[in-house]
Amino acid sequence: MKGYVYILASARNGTLYTGVTRDLAGRLYAHQNALTPGFTSRYGVKTLVWFEEHDLLTAAITREKTIKKWPRQWKFSSRGRATAGFL
Repeated sequence: MKGYVYILASARNGTLYTGVTRDLAGRLYAHQNALTPGFTSRYGVKTLVWFEEHDLLTAAITREKTIKKWPRQWKFSSRGRATAGFL
């Protein structure tokens, strides 16, 4: 079953959230409409800035864990964006 890794950002203060899901459209809807309490609702993190599709959910989870280990500055640098496929 396919899986997606995604990064959301807050326009207000640049807060980032990295997540994984099987249903990207449904998960984005939940984040953008604050349907579940938690980090994204609390900090207003609603804008999709990047996503990546994987053939297996387990591969998406592995990628998410890798991205979460990166320093914040790396995610914004041109080298980090190129490594993640942001460009």
